[in-house]
Amino acid sequence: MKRRLTTILSADVAGYSRLMGTNEAETLAALTAHRAELVDAMVADHQGRIVKLIGDGMLVEFESVVSAVDCAAKIQQGMRARNSAVPVDRRIEFRIGVNIGDVIVENDDIFGDGVNIAARIENFAKPGGVAVSAAVREHVGNRLDLIFEDAGEQLLKNIERPVRVYNVVLDAPQAASDRSDRVPAVAQKPSIAVLPFNNMSDDPAQEYFSDGITEDIITDLSKISGLSVVARHTVFAYKGTRVTAQRVAAELGVSFLLEGSVRKAGQRVRITGQLIDGSDGRHVWAERYDRDLTDIFDIQDEITQAIVTQLKIRLLPKERKAIEQPVTASVEAYNYCLKGRELFYTMTKASLQHARRMFTYAAELDPRFARAYAGIADCDSFLCGFHGEHVPPESLLETCAKALELDPDLPEVHASHGYALSTIGRHEEAVAAFERALALDPNSHEAHYFYARHCFVRRNFEESVAHFERAAEIRPDDYRSPILAGNALDHLGQLDKKERLSRIGLERVERSLVQHPESSDAAQLGACACAVMGDRDRALELVARVKTIDPEDTHARYNIACVYALLGEQDQAIDLLEQSLPFVSPELRAWFRNDTDLESIRSHPRYAQLLKMAE
Repeated sequence: MKRRLTTILSADVAGYSRLMGTNEAETLAALTAHRAELVDAMVADHQGRIVKLIGDGMLVEFESVVSAVDCAAKIQQGMRARNSAVPVDRRIEFRIGVNIGDVIVENDDIFGDGVNIAARIENFAKPGGVAVSAAVREHVGNRLDLIFEDAGEQLLKNIERPVRVYNVVLDAPQAASDRSDRVPAVAQKPSIAVLPFNNMSDDPAQEYFSDGITEDIITDLSKISGLSVVARHTVFAYKGTRVTAQRVAAELGVSFLLEGSVRKAGQRVRITGQLIDGSDGRHVWAERYDRDLTDIFDIQDEITQAIVTQLKIRLLPKERKAIEQPVTASVEAYNYCLKGRELFYTMTKASLQHARRMFTYAAELDPRFARAYAGIADCDSFLCGFHGEHVPPESLLETCAKALELDPDLPEVHASHGYALSTIGRHEEAVAAFERALALDPNSHEAHYFYARHCFVRRNFEESVAHFERAAEIRPDDYRSPILAGNALDHLGQLDKKERLSRIGLERVERSLVQHPESSDAAQLGACACAVMGDRDRALELVARVKTIDPEDTHARYNIACVYALLGEQDQAIDLLEQSLPFVSPELRAWFRNDTDLESIRSHPRYAQLLKMAE
């Protein structure tokens, strides 16, 4: 048996089944032309060897890691030019994965985990994109004028250990100046990562406060054009881990790290901050602030100013003004808003009602606090959309209008407006609002998650998956997005990808069950994922947990019905749907019509009556 270390490029065509179903002859002709006129020549130019072609896929071997990544990037850039005059729904768009690993060689073919990882990583690439393993990222270093986005550690099918995946940004170098989460391969300006501040309070429930401080410092630093700042979703992947400053700096490709802690007790707060040189772990600056809670915004500003001073960054006047402008004039309103956001993310009926009260208190304390009004709108939209509560459309839109009036440049305000419009059926306006939110902040979790739900009920499944995947990347604790994406992937026939995302979702579910034992939402979706993956016993355990926590909740009954349908308990599923469908929202009824979890009951004699209920 012959083995060797090599670089493997795996590629396939996104949406190939759909393209073939639309026009088989045209698709085959276009794919053949792209390979002959671009791909084959590019591989040859980079001293690669095409190992084999498999339908729409190909496997290529390279001796050089740098050549492999450069080849992948140039293929995708060439495809953009070739697709520029082609309608979006008819474009051939490759997804490419690159890995370096040990392979078995037999009759000019290659096998083994090195090949399997390349193929699995390919699934993380967006259509027209390139994804690489951490080993590839490390070997490339600064040799190519490319930017790498850290997508975090991922569980890959039939691969024992998690693999850290990076997405290659192909619109560099201009993108480097306007995307705060991208780390330039060759740093043109100081770069920094703000690690999650530790909650040192006696009460673990104060975690939301230390997280909020971290996020706001990241937001302030991101306003500085002379500083490259790693985005929230990347740094929060390190929360709770024990790693050295040098290792984190090397993995993120940054020059400096900011770490710290928060201790909140009554009306006093102690915040520590340390600025660390990523190359040697040396403390460049450190400070401790013992202040009244009312000074919290001053402390954030002083930390930001200290970093600016230490790194010798020149602030533009508009940047200084933006940093010095606090999100609210009231510390109490700020605290209520942070608490409301934490409660909102658990999304049960009770938590949404509680979150709404928190946001309302915040708005009452500071009537000019745009985030508070956006939070109220989000709660109302989900109480209506998830749980069927009546919220007058004019009331919902008035809340959004107030938030937009107060801060028209806040991404989350536009995301909230988009979901409100989607909830009341104004779909074209909703899309415009979502697109505006993402233009302001491409890393807005709310915008991607809300947009994904909107796309699903509109049967735009490919776009739904793309936004669900991005939402899951942005928030490492988001279990809903990877699990809910499974329904859209069923419609697209991408079952391997569904299984991979379900596993990721289940891991996050288990963590959420520990952190929020009072919430049934994680158990609901976890039960669905377990049923999809054939773990009947665990699915039923989670169903029992849901019934104990939320026995009368309509949304919970719907999800339990999905579990029963997946487990083949058709009558039990239909019984629960008959109880819940008359009371659910129009959005959930639309979801019901597209829900592949219910596939087993569609031929049941009682199913026709369910369809009438969903009209």
